[in-house]
Amino acid sequence: MSIAFEQLKRERIIAILRHIPGNRADGLIEALAKAGVVFVEATLNSEGALAMISRWRERYGEQMRIGAGTVLDLNMAKEAVSAGAEYLIAPNLDETVVNYAREQSIDIYPGAMTPSEIVRAWNAGATAVKVFPMASLGLAYLREVRAPLSHIPMVATGGVRLDNIHEFLQTGAAAVGLGGSIVNMSLVKEGRFEEIERNAAALVQAAKLARE
Repeated sequence: MSIAFEQLKRERIIAILRHIPGNRADGLIEALAKAGVVFVEATLNSEGALAMISRWRERYGEQMRIGAGTVLDLNMAKEAVSAGAEYLIAPNLDETVVNYAREQSIDIYPGAMTPSEIVRAWNAGATAVKVFPMASLGLAYLREVRAPLSHIPMVATGGVRLDNIHEFLQTGAAAVGLGGSIVNMSLVKEGRFEEIERNAAALVQAAKLARE
């Protein structure tokens, strides 16, 4: 198991940054860093994502782990790694992306929904499997699928909030992916980074309490 994934299992949170306005991106990452967020995923369907990954790795490389999300195919994976992504996350399973990540010795979290997809992703060599979309599937689904597949580390993504993060982690998720619940786009667009920092710090603390 990689050092990065061991750290993720302690931190428990991946902040998903999607469609962040370019003029707000650096203020946002600074707020998350101050809040104690370690794992940040810049999604590749966002304008300027590769430049953000490179810039943030240079500035926060000692403090944070910057990865690429929405890595749908091999070409996107290569671009992300060239930009400096420390891990790759996808909503889908593409075995060529998994193989490439393993060749590059970086973590890969492909997306899956059904038990068959989860097992297939794990057998392909995933570091952990992103179970998505949890907002639609719900906590009960995670509990049911974890029962026979408890040997597979899962990152629950979608629908995780401050009021239920403890339940997701207690149910057995190795970590959770947080989008709108940690990066409120209205606050981002208005540059209200202190509020974002406070909210993110509360989620970091909740994840810590769940671990304890």
